[in-house]
Amino acid sequence: MNLYLVMVMRRPQFDPAVVPAHQRFLDELRTQGRVERSGPFGDKSGGAYLLRATDLAEAQAIAHRDPTHVSGGWEVTVYEWQAH
Repeated sequence: MNLYLVMVMRRPQFDPAVVPAHQRFLDELRTQGRVERSGPFGDKSGGAYLLRATDLAEAQAIAHRDPTHVSGGWEVTVYEWQAH
């Protein structure tokens, strides 16, 4: 599996009520061994998580199921990350 950095940035119309669903989504991925690290940014502009997937297409498909993406209130971007 490869590593992907998923950036989740709040848009002006974000709904804070989506945050608990997003956290449950990350907990499910963590249980599956897909998420290694996650957390918000200190300035409350968004957050990121480190996702394990076979390829970019799978990583994007997973990230696009995130309630933050589904709600339309966050910009979700996936980067292949070649971390050491």
